[in-house]
Amino acid sequence: MSTTSTPGTTPGTNPEANGAGSAGAAGVADSAGPGGAATVDATPSAAPLRGQAPAGAPGPLQALGDGWTVARRNLIRIKRVPDLLVGSVVSPIMFVLLFAYVFGGSIGIEEVPDFDYSNFLIAGIFAQTVIFGATITGSAMAQDLKSGLIDRFRSLPMAPSAVLVGRTTADIVNNVITVVIMSLTGLVVGWRIQGSALDAVLGYLLLLFFAYCISWVMLLVGLLVRSPEVFNNAVFIVIFPLTFIANTFVPSENLPGPLRVFAEWNPVSAVTQAARELFGNIPPGFPEPTTWPLQNPVVYTVGWGVVLLAVFVPLTAWQYQRAAAR
Repeated sequence: MSTTSTPGTTPGTNPEANGAGSAGAAGVADSAGPGGAATVDATPSAAPLRGQAPAGAPGPLQALGDGWTVARRNLIRIKRVPDLLVGSVVSPIMFVLLFAYVFGGSIGIEEVPDFDYSNFLIAGIFAQTVIFGATITGSAMAQDLKSGLIDRFRSLPMAPSAVLVGRTTADIVNNVITVVIMSLTGLVVGWRIQGSALDAVLGYLLLLFFAYCISWVMLLVGLLVRSPEVFNNAVFIVIFPLTFIANTFVPSENLPGPLRVFAEWNPVSAVTQAARELFGNIPPGFPEPTTWPLQNPVVYTVGWGVVLLAVFVPLTAWQYQRAAAR
């Protein structure tokens, strides 16, 4: 019985087994000849399937290193995209100057004749701005999904958590820069820290902690909508009322009935109240809060933060696996 051989191969030998075939055709071989049995290559392919991470779970140290690498990439992106720079630097300055000089002379409290609106304002501007800064997390994630970058990340030998941790870590650094700029601008308009240095540091840390918790919410929304344009339209419809129907710019006592109740239980009001107390910006004679969240703003803020992390970190991780595997 005669056999037919492929040029460049030994008669009866499977070309794929010798490396002449395609790498993706493992397990399929040419027949050895008429009536011959097919030879199967049992060697598994080393290349991962599309949308799947390579085998082998990274250790904790590698996961931290991968997260920092992704964070550096995101920080470099913020530096190189002019729109993000404008939002991070110019907008906080504009808000401080606008509210201090345009609205400052029109807002007062009868119980406090020498009410200094600049000291009252800055904590509210801090709270609003760090929450706005947290939206960068979701918008950037939606853009990465849209561009296919997440699929390329998943094809690399890196920890799956690196993308999420790196994204939120980068936004902490961005918020730190923003708060420093706002603090310097506040000094220009007359704001002063009148409490102890330790309390002031705690005030800053509380603001950054709350913004970090909000960034996980934004991250989940960015994974769900998968489009930065849709994300921005949807998120700011919620963010603006949440930051304005609060004690950020006016005392909650000045708001009408239903809005006052909402403002008193709004976590944005709590973080603002906590920052004012820690900065020593509550003026003598200022009306005492009558609701538990504003009487215990630090506890209320930390409680909200813990709940947000407990709910949205696992939800975001689960949605990331689903979204990246599509």
